[in-house]
Amino acid sequence: MGRTSDARERILTAAKTLMLSRGYSALGVAEICKAAGVPKGSFYYFFASKEELALAVIDEHWAAQRAEWTRALDGDVPPLQGLRRLFDSTAAELRAGQLSCGTVTGCLLGNLALEMSTGTATVRERLREIFDEQVALVEETVAEARGRGEVSVADAHGAARALVAQLEGQVLFAKLYDDVGRFDVLWTHSLALLGAEDPAPLA
Repeated sequence: MGRTSDARERILTAAKTLMLSRGYSALGVAEICKAAGVPKGSFYYFFASKEELALAVIDEHWAAQRAEWTRALDGDVPPLQGLRRLFDSTAAELRAGQLSCGTVTGCLLGNLALEMSTGTATVRERLREIFDEQVALVEETVAEARGRGEVSVADAHGAARALVAQLEGQVLFAKLYDDVGRFDVLWTHSLALLGAEDPAPLA
């Protein structure tokens, strides 16, 4: 069972790496299997199609990312500082990816959302669900900050959607220009959107 599970994980890891660097449409099953070091038959033992694999990659990626978002936005710090912590962790992830790959690869979910906007309905719908989850997480933080009088924005949901859109947009620019520094303006823009002052850093 362990060896079988290991083969599945190798396929998922290889597929995620290739999707980040090359996208979904250009990939073939044979290339994924070669990168994973498994025979083609192993692929179809675990996944009925490339689309099913893409959904598994998306779900595994979001499970890990959601844990990071939840940790960053956790109530152990004031809400705006939690939001800043989320942005900082995203920038750190971009820098780590750049060091590993030699280029800014961007956000897997955002990359796929752009590529699949007119593609497979099942993948597109799953990505919509995930971005809705992201908005809901940020909305809780914005609502808490509003309750504390730290932001002046009236519509917490609308503000959360705008913040997630800004986050993804700045990641896109970082990838396009291969420059993580493009991400640095996000916090200033977010404070302006929220009608908030920059909170004092934690001691």
